[in-house]
Amino acid sequence: MGHKTYFHIKQTGRNLRHNWPTQLMTVMTISLSVLIFSFFLLIYLNIVNAGSRLGDELRLIVYLNEEVQPEARPMYENKIRDFGKVERIEFISRAEAFERLGRQLDSEKDVLADLGPDFLPPSIEVYPQRNMRNLTGLKQFSDYLTTLPSADKVQYGQSWMEKFGYFIELLRVIVILSGVLLIMATVFMVSSTIRLTVVAKEAELEVLRLVGADNKFIQTPLLIEGIMQGIIGSACGLLLLYLIFQWTTGHLSGPGFLNMLDFSFFPPKTTAIIAASSVLLCVGGSMISIRKHMRI
Repeated sequence: MGHKTYFHIKQTGRNLRHNWPTQLMTVMTISLSVLIFSFFLLIYLNIVNAGSRLGDELRLIVYLNEEVQPEARPMYENKIRDFGKVERIEFISRAEAFERLGRQLDSEKDVLADLGPDFLPPSIEVYPQRNMRNLTGLKQFSDYLTTLPSADKVQYGQSWMEKFGYFIELLRVIVILSGVLLIMATVFMVSSTIRLTVVAKEAELEVLRLVGADNKFIQTPLLIEGIMQGIIGSACGLLLLYLIFQWTTGHLSGPGFLNMLDFSFFPPKTTAIIAASSVLLCVGGSMISIRKHMRI
């Protein structure tokens, strides 16, 4: 077992040395693919996390023509929940709306001294589940809420929420496309590199077959080569992304977009998954090339 391991390591080292320009190009391609995919995934995850912190911004206010009596509230709640899941529903009376307005005006609430709550409409505040993936559906939810009894109009941050929702969808598509790019580039480059190794060492492999080497003995150095390409390539790509992240957060700190997002890097688990996926893709590319170009 020790001699076999030594041979596999030695053979892998020879493959890397003799074909280093192609190996370098393969590692660079893997690194770039991992960098592109991880870059858009990092942005996507941070924006989705920011969406979960929107709080009171993610709500729909249904203004009514008349107060909702306590006995009618279950009917309204059932109709609202028929459209989709919501976190909570609050019924705001005219008196409650007037009191809330006074708190908002604070020191200037004296302007309400000669006014009563009758000039304010009652309302229903609907808090949908805070999932940024569903932001594009708020328009449909709003249209549905206008059909509620006594509903006058529905208000929410329509313009920016819809744009933000479409931006999330665009990022999701980009992440998927960059993931496909990562798969294609990794499998193609690794399989091409292994093919070149097989072609260059075809005579040596024939000798190994003649002296009784089994398929596993011949294939193992090539698989190790693919694994090393995956490890080095993914490590370089993630390291470069981390350096870009550190530079960006260091130079663009202060009030602004990044602070609003509370931008953070991947947790260790996500980093490990990306690296492991890259290694598995490299192993897959190695296996494809071995089965296609080796008569074993």
